[in-house]
Amino acid sequence: MKENIEEIRLTEIVGSELCIASEDGQKAHDSIKRALAKGKRVKISFKNVDDLTSAFLNSAIGQLYGEFSDDELKSKLSVADASNEDLVLLKRVINRAKEFFRDKERFEMATRKMLGEDDVAAN
Repeated sequence: MKENIEEIRLTEIVGSELCIASEDGQKAHDSIKRALAKGKRVKISFKNVDDLTSAFLNSAIGQLYGEFSDDELKSKLSVADASNEDLVLLKRVINRAKEFFRDKERFEMATRKMLGEDDVAAN
């Protein structure tokens, strides 16, 4: 019996070898989320990706950690054709996403404070 795996090729979704814009990452995220919601395993292919940014990966993969459990993503997501450099960036994005969604309120408060928005709210 063939496994229920959907391969998502980032360059096909983006239409380019440049996976840099968060808007393109959102398109990839939507495809990944749809497949996961159908109970499929997802293989994300980085084949022919020439340039990759954390902004793209945050949109494509990072936000999945707020929508699915870590265990579910570990068992259902896999990566193929990624360079070592891309894997290092992906690991960093995943670790940050896990940390963020573990204590989202603390991160949002720290961001507001850093941007000086707490001072505005207090006045």
